[in-house]
Amino acid sequence: MDGTIGRRRFLGYVLAAPTLVTAAELGIAPATSADITDIVDLNDLMTVAALPTSGLISVEVNADGTVSFALPRAEVGQGITTSSAMLIAEELAVPLERVRVTLADARPELLFNQLTGGSNTTIATYTPIRVAAALARRRLLEAAAGELGAPATDLTIAAGVISDRSGRSVDIGVLATKAASTRDQQVPVELTARESFTVIGRPHSRVDALDAVTGRKRFTMDLDVPDAKPTMVCRAPTINGTVRSVANLAEVRAMPGVTDVVVISTGVAVRAETFGQCIDGVRALRVSWRPGTAEGKSDEIVLRELERAEIPLGLPSPAPTVEAKFTFHFRGNSALEPNCAIADVRADRAEIWSALKSPIVARQTIATKLGLPESRVAVHVVEGGGSFGRKLFFDAALEAAEVSQKVGKPVKLMWHRADDARQGRAHPMATSRVRASYLGGTVLSYHQRHTSVATDLGHGLGEVITAFVAQLPVGDIGFSETFFQLSQTMSYNFGASTRLLSETDTGFNTGSMRNVYSPDVTCARELIVDQLAARMGKDPYRFRRDFLRDDRSRAVLDKVAEAGQWGRAMPAGTAQGIAFHAEYKAVSATLVEIDCRPETVNRPVRDGVTGPRVTKVVFAVDVGLAVNPRGLEAQMMGCVSDGIALALTSSLHLRDGYFLEASWDNYFYTRQWNTPLDLRIIVMPPTSETPGGAGELGVAASMAAVACAYGRATGTMPTSFPINHGTLSFEPKPTVPPVPPSPTNGLTYAS
Repeated sequence: MDGTIGRRRFLGYVLAAPTLVTAAELGIAPATSADITDIVDLNDLMTVAALPTSGLISVEVNADGTVSFALPRAEVGQGITTSSAMLIAEELAVPLERVRVTLADARPELLFNQLTGGSNTTIATYTPIRVAAALARRRLLEAAAGELGAPATDLTIAAGVISDRSGRSVDIGVLATKAASTRDQQVPVELTARESFTVIGRPHSRVDALDAVTGRKRFTMDLDVPDAKPTMVCRAPTINGTVRSVANLAEVRAMPGVTDVVVISTGVAVRAETFGQCIDGVRALRVSWRPGTAEGKSDEIVLRELERAEIPLGLPSPAPTVEAKFTFHFRGNSALEPNCAIADVRADRAEIWSALKSPIVARQTIATKLGLPESRVAVHVVEGGGSFGRKLFFDAALEAAEVSQKVGKPVKLMWHRADDARQGRAHPMATSRVRASYLGGTVLSYHQRHTSVATDLGHGLGEVITAFVAQLPVGDIGFSETFFQLSQTMSYNFGASTRLLSETDTGFNTGSMRNVYSPDVTCARELIVDQLAARMGKDPYRFRRDFLRDDRSRAVLDKVAEAGQWGRAMPAGTAQGIAFHAEYKAVSATLVEIDCRPETVNRPVRDGVTGPRVTKVVFAVDVGLAVNPRGLEAQMMGCVSDGIALALTSSLHLRDGYFLEASWDNYFYTRQWNTPLDLRIIVMPPTSETPGGAGELGVAASMAAVACAYGRATGTMPTSFPINHGTLSFEPKPTVPPVPPSPTNGLTYAS
């Protein structure tokens, strides 16, 4: 910025439109320097990538007094429609309920500004949204000055009404047309000072909360697209197997309700009047399959492949060392909402509806698949019921488009739970080898070598990294290593510190599950930190506090230690654990208490993994400026549950080229039997003028704290995760047919 524009003064645009439409200036910068070499983490990279198109983010004031905003990111339950509405309500001085936030369709001109991931949405859109709203406020005040016959400086705006000193007033809706412009104009604007905030930083319930709890919220499968009939796919018994032949296509086409049966690239699609009839058709198909990409592989085989790909740690230090190797098994990446999409493909056009976090890449890929110009493919982004990285991929949308094109009719395609567990995206199996050396009261070095099945970043995030990697001060190391280096940080003063990633492609469908590499990397590190503390005769909390690099990090650690009563006396077989994690320009710390006593670990749970139970969690988070503390608290609650699951129970078992899990009933995400009854989230006071990232932040510290508590309770440091992976507590469902039969014995499980 030049010298005339300060930290709160920006340039914006009034756009030519019938009613008032405003936008931020192109290339608005979040700091005084926009030199790409100043980038230090993944969020900086993503934010800079979004800058050139920030001026395309616009706010519109409507004649009825409402304010419209098409958010170029995907709402999948994280609450960004609420936080975005809060930014507009703050700068425009309108009631929150007057702000209408929708999700923008795929807009290729937005480039990297329409990618949802990396906890970047609030960071990247915080200033552009505020600038557009503040500019709308200025234009409305100027229009009101003419309407009321008073200088704009004598007017005030509150609750969507502009008033003069005499008490005369006018609603902003009346001014929406008068404040509009017939041409694009560049206008300076000043943002509201933080000390004057009345909306930002205050806890607010979600704008869609009532619709969500009353069933009125509309997801993809709720949309009424004419003639879009239920569709499901018969999939191979092994990962990525393809169709060789089908013995009974005509027979299945003649089944009740079935309208179409076609072979597609991923299996055999069945379109019918109901999803129940789709399932019947899928189960009736007799398909001969070609081998998949992971044919014959098991956990043990993949672990051996990872071992061969490990980067050596080098010669050991002559000083005392702590060294360990940790294993992290495959984990499912299936959101609560089934993977689904609607497609209506005609000869000259296509229209797609789905919850998509990378809609521009989806549009490009679908257009190529269909052989249509990209301009003839419309992709509508629908709110989703969870993601955790899964909806960065658009495989359901691509399948729906292929089926619709082949049958010549609209389809409403949905994956079965077994499809997502066995053929969907999995968080990669990985190992982490760590070596730390110490002498006296000093940690001399810390080295970590993380080896993983390759994480697929080919959904848009990889494109962001590829576009900027040549300009980054990291050399030619490829985008996976760049992602790894920019998303990991060493928060402790541990002398010479290195971390390296090695990936191996072994034919799996992988995805960047919530927090990507960080839960595994941080869990391994924090366990080693506990070991270092023990070797040096220090308390784990005090050790961390002594070695953390800054006051902000020490503050969250102190807060959980104080609130969680660190060091209190506990019965044998139970213990506390504490851990720290920094990422996304935010810091977090977790204290947990765990019960590993035999009566807890061995308590009977039907068809489930029992094991230890986390009984208490205290989590502190500092994101700089929390736009909506209540939404942040809810996100961290979800992260804590993720962390518990990753540490204790949540994994996929690979055997003979497929995963044994086939639904939520045998994929053991955190359940009531290991969810803490005592859970406290502490949002720290603001420590900066701008927000940091939060959506993924809490997973790593939570997983690590559970692992550390388990080690202290049992006297043995865990090295394989989840801890209960070795226990297969269910009878695997068959892979042929791929969809298990629907249960008919529900009443026997009712209490």
